[in-house]
Amino acid sequence: MSRAEQIIIGDAPLGWQDVVAVARHGARLELSPNAWARIDNAQGIVQRIVVSGERAYGVNTGLGGLCNVLLEGEQLSRLSRNTLLSHACGVGLPLPDEQTRAITCAAIINYSQGKSGIHRQVVEALLALLNHRITPQVPSQGSVGYLTHMAHIGVALLGVGQVSYRGQVISALQALSEESFSPVVLGAKDGLCLVNGTPCMTGLSCLAIADVQRLTQWADIIGAMTFEALRGQLDAFDETIIGLKAHPGMQQVGRNLRGLLAGSEVLELSKGIRTQDALSIRSIPQVHGATRDQLAHATRQIEIELNSATDNPLLLGTPEAYRVVSQANPHGQSVAMAADLLAIAMAELGSIAERRLDRLINPAVSGLPAFLVTQPGVNSGMMIVQYVAASLCAENRQLAQPAVIDNYVTSGLQEDHLSMGTSAALKLHKVLENVTQILAIEYLLAAQAFEFFKEQRFGVGTDIAWQLLRERVPAYDEDRWLAPDIASSVTLLKNEESLQTIFRACHGQSSISSRAPSTNSAGQAGASSGRPTDINEGVAS
Repeated sequence: MSRAEQIIIGDAPLGWQDVVAVARHGARLELSPNAWARIDNAQGIVQRIVVSGERAYGVNTGLGGLCNVLLEGEQLSRLSRNTLLSHACGVGLPLPDEQTRAITCAAIINYSQGKSGIHRQVVEALLALLNHRITPQVPSQGSVGYLTHMAHIGVALLGVGQVSYRGQVISALQALSEESFSPVVLGAKDGLCLVNGTPCMTGLSCLAIADVQRLTQWADIIGAMTFEALRGQLDAFDETIIGLKAHPGMQQVGRNLRGLLAGSEVLELSKGIRTQDALSIRSIPQVHGATRDQLAHATRQIEIELNSATDNPLLLGTPEAYRVVSQANPHGQSVAMAADLLAIAMAELGSIAERRLDRLINPAVSGLPAFLVTQPGVNSGMMIVQYVAASLCAENRQLAQPAVIDNYVTSGLQEDHLSMGTSAALKLHKVLENVTQILAIEYLLAAQAFEFFKEQRFGVGTDIAWQLLRERVPAYDEDRWLAPDIASSVTLLKNEESLQTIFRACHGQSSISSRAPSTNSAGQAGASSGRPTDINEGVAS
């Protein structure tokens, strides 16, 4: 599937796919003339305030608890520079480059609303960082929702700190010099614009949506393999039965499972061997479907935030007739709750996968050789990988505790309710990595279980999934080093083309399509999500 090579911010809303295209896939980001005009209009308001001497928070006053200190003249530029330097105090390991790029992209989208007052040259400099692959080194810890992460991005514009550039970590000043860029000279309100708002949590959450989309599909595929290996009873996925509970996600998972398992001789020969399966086997549509429904809700919240003006203060009107409004749009409660919700939903997806894979290795319930090895005893087989999955599930239970309900007081009682949205988004990414590992382990085990049914025909989708893994990981005949096998399985789960291959096998290449790319006001195609259409979901126009 082709991806957009350029994203243009115009007048139409952007989607999470556009952020992913820039942050993860290197699409070039540009602004339309209308977007630049909005930015210039708001900056004109700032200049009018500076000239008039009217008191306006963050334009010509101190910040936070210092909001009543009036500044003027050269102090305004110094305030912006000092704001970045004093706020760039994060700690911990640096974010991956794609996460920093996602934050930067979301910030530029925020400024393009034309309500911030940031100078054009600062936005141009941020675009240059993205488009020339100069990525600031941003410590991962220290944000209560905003401030520190964007401050570390901002100081790079000054030539301060370190950046990732051409495969190396070098000084920001050196990277700017090699691209013939000069450090930015900030003006009134620029520093506050750079650290304020919700781009950090929003950009991180856009990347997470892409991973959740992909993992929910793999969960259906791998869950179907486990269902088949355990000779599940297909009546639980009957279309009429599933249709009696109208949750959209559940309907989609039911369709996916029926398509993946179509034509399975293993299941045909297993009809009636038990009255009903364990819940972790027969409730795949209900559990996986619930995760999909939460994803739909969270995506809506995150995309609304992405296309919102989240600075404080906001500048409305024109330089001739304006309003400066102090408010709380930088409070990221909606995104924080959405990220927390996704962490819960994905932890559950990992939890049910662990319960399924445990049944695969337990001869008391599987009907398969103990720990999926032909000579148990001398071989431990797949025994310990279940321990690993259980450990990751336990960690996910801790990570699924909501961050948004924590609250602390900052800035001398001025900021006394915080969303903790960046913490919510960062721990969501940890949950997603753990779920990827859990599903990779279930994939290994389900594929190994298939080795004991090779004389029978598998489902059209599950058979392709089995073959794809076998191209990378051989069957397990006796004990060997398993860590590389898990890593190979993880690599496959991060391969979007493999999903396309499996879905094409279910319904033919002509009846499956990716979602249509978004189109913004400049007529430039936005990024495709990289998400293949689910089985029977319909062809995108």
